Amino acid sequence: MNQDNCTADIANFVTHLECSKTGELLPAGTIQNLSPAGAPILVRYDLAAVAQTLTKEKLAARPADLWRYRELLPVASASNIVSLGEDMTPLITLDNSLGSNVIVKDEGRLPTGSFKARGLVMAVSMAKELGLKRLAMPTNGNAGAAMAAYARRAGMEAFVFCPDDTPEVNVREIALQGGKVWRVNGLINDCGKIVADGEAEMGWFNLSTLKEPYRIEGKKTMGLELVEQLGWEMPDVIFYPTGGGTGLIGMWKAFDELEAIGFIGPERPRMVAVQATGCAPIVDAWEKGLDHAPLWENAHTVAAGIRVPVAIGDFLILQAVRDSGGFAIAVEDEAIIAAQQRIGQEDGLLLCPEGAATAAAYLKALEDGLISKSDRAVLFNCGNGLKYPMPAADAAIDRNLPIDWGAIASA
Repeated sequence: MNQDNCTADIANFVTHLECSKTGELLPAGTIQNLSPAGAPILVRYDLAAVAQTLTKEKLAARPADLWRYRELLPVASASNIVSLGEDMTPLITLDNSLGSNVIVKDEGRLPTGSFKARGLVMAVSMAKELGLKRLAMPTNGNAGAAMAAYARRAGMEAFVFCPDDTPEVNVREIALQGGKVWRVNGLINDCGKIVADGEAEMGWFNLSTLKEPYRIEGKKTMGLELVEQLGWEMPDVIFYPTGGGTGLIGMWKAFDELEAIGFIGPERPRMVAVQATGCAPIVDAWEKGLDHAPLWENAHTVAAGIRVPVAIGDFLILQAVRDSGGFAIAVEDEAIIAAQQRIGQEDGLLLCPEGAATAAAYLKALEDGLISKSDRAVLFNCGNGLKYPMPAADAAIDRNLPIDWGAIASA
């Protein structure tokens, strides 16, 4: 964050917290996990007052970082912001591979190399504001890395539990960034049970996906940022890699807030929840017309970040998808790998597996007639592709032998 652009107190417009299921009001400025109804909690703002304070011109003059949207964020004092430099992420068209109407928002440029930095910078900053000292969470990798980085920067303890097949680079970066990390012989929901079971004994605050109010507020900046980058216009369709779904829920909330302050009209993109066929609870629920997605048994996919067998915010994901006229779609691991290779080789953009899943979903949706090539589509690449295993590249030259230039030319 550009500290020169801060004051000791940020103009804060939070009015209250609200249960996403019952609408029950809860006081702002208090430590909260789930609501009394066991549902995620949403932060609400005095949007009429924001509309009187914030203009597009004022926004445009600010540094290009996440904190430019401070009137729509929950942190009340700049001294509590725990930043590692959350700069605006670029939009990149896939001119060679999928066409100029397909845009990737490359979240891999954020601190810790994934979009998890958005949610965790907000959650940890609010944890600091609320006086918390010890944080814990389950993770498939990137969220744990982000929590460890921000928690240690804030001087907090970070306890992280991940499935035992979590990518090695994620486990090591969590440890290197000061997190206390354990591999668990199970999936992320099994890790989540350990975190919940340890709350009383360890006295940590549970920072699991959607089990506190503020990760949504960080993730919603993807939507604020995207619409601003597109000149305050909506894309036709957004493909979002969906595990816990915080970002999809957050963006849908962001669009409503932007309309309320007069920055956009009622237009909305179709929201597409992208999952893998080996772990597709949201897709299954959407296809069956359900409001909740039952636990997905034997979850597996190469895209570990969307291997979430059960999501506590399932009803919010499904509501946003349905209200937008969107859909949920699952893709095979083979299609994910093929899309990753195609875009890397043709457009030079290295997607993480979860980001590649959105590209595979775009191609499948195109083939199934769910979208058209004329639609302006945004794909979210949620992490830096360098953090994941890559195919072997073993070609070699012996400098002591004649070089076969023809073989090099045809390689």
